[in-house]
Amino acid sequence: MSASSSDREPSGFPDGFLFGAATSAFQIEGSPLADGAGPSNWHRFAREPGRIEDGSTDDVACDHYRRFREDVDLMRRLGLRAYRFSIAWSRVLPEGTGRVNRPGLDFYERLVDLLLKNDIRPCVTLHHWDLPAALDDRGGWRSPEMPRWFADYARVVVRALSDRVPMWTTINEPWVIAHAGYMTGVHAPGRISLPETALVSRGLLLAHGLAAQAARSEGARSIGLVVNIEPKEPASDAPKDRSAAARADSYMNRQFLEPVLKGRFPEELSSIYAEAWPRGGEADLITIHQPLDFLGVNYYTCGVVRHDESAVPDRARNIRLPDRRYTETGWEVRPEGLAKTLLWVKDLCGGIPLYVTENGAAFPDPDVAPEEPLGDPLRVEYLRDHLQAAREAIRQGVDLRGYFLWSLLDNMEWASGYTKRFGIVHVDFATGKRTFKASALFYRRVIETNGGALDEHEEE
Repeated sequence: MSASSSDREPSGFPDGFLFGAATSAFQIEGSPLADGAGPSNWHRFAREPGRIEDGSTDDVACDHYRRFREDVDLMRRLGLRAYRFSIAWSRVLPEGTGRVNRPGLDFYERLVDLLLKNDIRPCVTLHHWDLPAALDDRGGWRSPEMPRWFADYARVVVRALSDRVPMWTTINEPWVIAHAGYMTGVHAPGRISLPETALVSRGLLLAHGLAAQAARSEGARSIGLVVNIEPKEPASDAPKDRSAAARADSYMNRQFLEPVLKGRFPEELSSIYAEAWPRGGEADLITIHQPLDFLGVNYYTCGVVRHDESAVPDRARNIRLPDRRYTETGWEVRPEGLAKTLLWVKDLCGGIPLYVTENGAAFPDPDVAPEEPLGDPLRVEYLRDHLQAAREAIRQGVDLRGYFLWSLLDNMEWASGYTKRFGIVHVDFATGKRTFKASALFYRRVIETNGGALDEHEEE
């Protein structure tokens, strides 16, 4: 028989720890042009031949725009204490600036009110990659006007919701926007340009700083940034591999952390970007280096890095090793890396509270759920191991305030379309039917026991 969580204090999480789940607007909402919304760059990108793996679009996704009440009820049944979601910028400002689309803003007001009615804390991300197409036509993140446009948008949304939303994020994973959208072209807007990548990275940082200022001026009580962190280790002891791992760490992990947290750019960036690195602009660091109320860390995997001259811009490439476990997305399963990441970020940022704002995995699930709960033992194991790692980080002194599982629902996984399933709730994309997976019930048990369930499998 399992001991109670109160009898096993070291196994629990701190009082008030936020157990939540996360989604993003483009991936789940569907109805992208409903009620006066404008198209996003991803809406347009998905319609370009060959961009999305299975040729799918965002027309329906999880139909959350019409079924949000059902989805909030799922959250209630799971016992979620918080829900992290994003605002579709083009739903609120169809042209990206200027006229506010009241029905679009009303949708998020209804969602927030329903979450609060069910004692679920709404945690809002202002930008999770989907940019109004109208702004993309004006240069998008390449435009020097984008930081100001973003701050104006932030002001509109925060003004409407700050009385009910206690926790705000400016931008989700700015590195992915810059690298996948402008360096490799696999994400919207599908551009491939080293100079543009450098320019976009600077613009995203400045946009975060200006939006943080704007949000605070409109009453935001707690505001932060969400970054994706992937610890890098060299594939060998060869000097070239060690240098490659250091460059990869600077390019992916420290490029956005150090300017925000320390008011400086990593020295390696000037050599990584070479002539493309924007000269001057150090005055922008004052705006970029805004105080944070929290930092969100998205953790999925670690990178084993080998030197590769053909890999631009950092001449570093992740490799797969034959003796490791990998998810459907090709990411290595490395739960101990989460604790390592949180401890590293703690040392970098000092006393700023941390949240795991995304953590999860895609594993094979059927298109149609045969029964409830749908068995997904690999995901259950993944969640158990990573939650234990988060708990260990707390034990070692990390001020970790919450954990947001990615994701509540199977969804449109960007360029992978509907081919990768991350949800703890299965979605039949043909019918929209929701079905709990075993991982959903496991997570519910973790929340109910404040972490005690993480140890139950070890006891008779």
